[in-house]
Amino acid sequence: MTLEDRQQATRPGYSVEIAIVLLLSLGQSAAYAIVSLAAKLTAAAPLAQQTAVLNAPQSARPYLDLTRQLLGIFFELIPVALVLFLLLRDRISPSRELGIDYRRPRFDLGWGFGLAAAIGIPGLLLVYASLQLGINAQIVPSALAPYWWTVPVLILSALQNSILEEVIVVGYLVTRLRTMNLSLVWIVAISAVVRGSYHLYQGFGAFIGNAVMGVVFALFFIRTKRVMPLIVAHALLDITAFVGYQLLPDNWLDWLRV
Repeated sequence: MTLEDRQQATRPGYSVEIAIVLLLSLGQSAAYAIVSLAAKLTAAAPLAQQTAVLNAPQSARPYLDLTRQLLGIFFELIPVALVLFLLLRDRISPSRELGIDYRRPRFDLGWGFGLAAAIGIPGLLLVYASLQLGINAQIVPSALAPYWWTVPVLILSALQNSILEEVIVVGYLVTRLRTMNLSLVWIVAISAVVRGSYHLYQGFGAFIGNAVMGVVFALFFIRTKRVMPLIVAHALLDITAFVGYQLLPDNWLDWLRV
């Protein structure tokens, strides 16, 4: 049986596989995000006066907090190992088919920085506009206390986010959906909506911004078959947000919250 025949035979099971993978990872996050948004919308304070914390303390005890942060980062990456295993089981090489390798460092870094700039600047404007319109909570990228380990943990958190989201929502999901005879429009739309959905705890502006990012990233992957530039771009965006927020003076943060 050829690889094409094998994929054709197992195709009906992919929808179940996708559902399980998402419910174990970012689909689960989307469900909690919807509940969190509902709680914010039904609270006494307007949405724009509430906060959404991206990196929250897990304990008041510094080293217990560090331990829980590192365990959280580790276990969040387990679904990535799962999807890579599932793809390898079907003889789909993450290197050849998803571009998860180091063969083209200039391409990956160049496009990574370019995508980060193209998305980051409009993203800041969208966050500001969403706050003014009252459709988004105030985003707090880090609420961690300033310990010696805080910045390294924030960088690891950013890398974990970028690997988890780009491998699953773009590389894995798009690859699987393309074997199910869906049109390009539906594939891109599903990937984008999934990405936006698990950011709903921040508000509707975050959903829109991340869905647009999802469209761009899905189209880029379909065109280039490389996830690495997307990981680089996402990591740069998150590191800048997390570490920058942690290190900015309080008077600057007060200005940003206005």
